Amino acid sequence: MVRDESGIESSLPNSSSKQLSMNEIVHSAPVRGRSGFAAIVGRPNAGKSTLINKLVGQKIAIVTAKPQTTRNRIQGIVTRAEGQTVFIDTPGLYDADSALGRQMMHEVAAALEDIDVLLLLVDASHAQTHLDELLLSKAKRFRGKTILVLNKVDRVVKETLLPLIEQFTQAFEFAAIVPISALKGVGLEQLQQEILKLLPEGEPHFPEDQVTDQPERFLAAEVIREKAIQSTHHEVPYAVGVHVDKYEEKPRLLRIEATLSVERDSQKKILIGHKGEMLKKIGTEARKELEKMTGSKIYLGLFVKVQADWRENPAKVKELDWHGQLEALSELQREPGDGE
Repeated sequence: MVRDESGIESSLPNSSSKQLSMNEIVHSAPVRGRSGFAAIVGRPNAGKSTLINKLVGQKIAIVTAKPQTTRNRIQGIVTRAEGQTVFIDTPGLYDADSALGRQMMHEVAAALEDIDVLLLLVDASHAQTHLDELLLSKAKRFRGKTILVLNKVDRVVKETLLPLIEQFTQAFEFAAIVPISALKGVGLEQLQQEILKLLPEGEPHFPEDQVTDQPERFLAAEVIREKAIQSTHHEVPYAVGVHVDKYEEKPRLLRIEATLSVERDSQKKILIGHKGEMLKKIGTEARKELEKMTGSKIYLGLFVKVQADWRENPAKVKELDWHGQLEALSELQREPGDGE
């Protein structure tokens, strides 16, 4: 067993006993000189983005109460004396039924390529009576080590959690099972130690002071989308896409202009609001958070346009994917004759 800060113990599958006890404790030896990649995979609203933000120590992924908020994979980099872990946040697993959904599931598949550790994140407070086969299938197909992370244990009594741990232990041979509360920061030190033990020895992949691979202009788009999601209801949050048209850094001002895309005129009216009040609210909240994040004074200009059924159009979906935007920007910035 491993006891985390909450006092709840988690099962290590290699234990000689299958009986779950509340009295056994394993003290892990410190690990040094390791570096590698760990992907976080789970259902929508399991707490993946909250977890990666807590681990990194600052906000790199947007968080809302609505499912399917995360659309792209994002890397969060944690460098410690023992080594460096590159965490990969992924969209929530679900049965995709649109071009956007299929792109999101492609992001999950891409995140599992060439990683060292898979973190299967489960919301322990909403765990089903039967095991999640879609989630378990990711672990069964992954050739490396998998850690089961039971999140939101602060909402679960121990008597409920222990049978859940037993059920997962019977279904799959996990390298470790770690109960945590990402929101409250409980169990995260134990989780990081378990991950580091499984990473290969080697030099860091990123500089010590780097915390994400996501450029600031695309984080700005995500913050704007987060505020739009939080401010609207019904179908609007799922139909909103944000593209940064201008990101201009001046000595005393950061100028950002962005377009919010929706699929119907009715959604556009909701997003703009009466006399533009909703769009003004979204812009004000996004600007304040971005100023806090960047330490710069910001001018933020927001525009709304209708792109009918953009979520069903693979080309439009790619336009709003920051990886694709970055590639397009790189092509535009290339000088004639480069690479020849």
